[in-house]
Amino acid sequence: MPKKGLHPQWYPEAKVICNGEVVMTVGSTQPELKVDVWSGNHPFFTGSQKIIDSEGRVEKFMRKYGMGGSKKAK
Repeated sequence: MPKKGLHPQWYPEAKVICNGEVVMTVGSTQPELKVDVWSGNHPFFTGSQKIIDSEGRVEKFMRKYGMGGSKKAK
């Protein structure tokens, strides 16, 4: 039993809002939670993530460990 006046009010059906849309409901101490990113629009979870290659590091790694496309005969 929680002590009276010590704990914040609990909202079991708090709405999570992203880009003006309710995306889910969760339990929270706030009635509404406004977020910029959630799993439904994050590139990692949607599969649209792109690798940003600076200075050819990805290709260097692929060559070093023999991964990727065609291999050169030695």
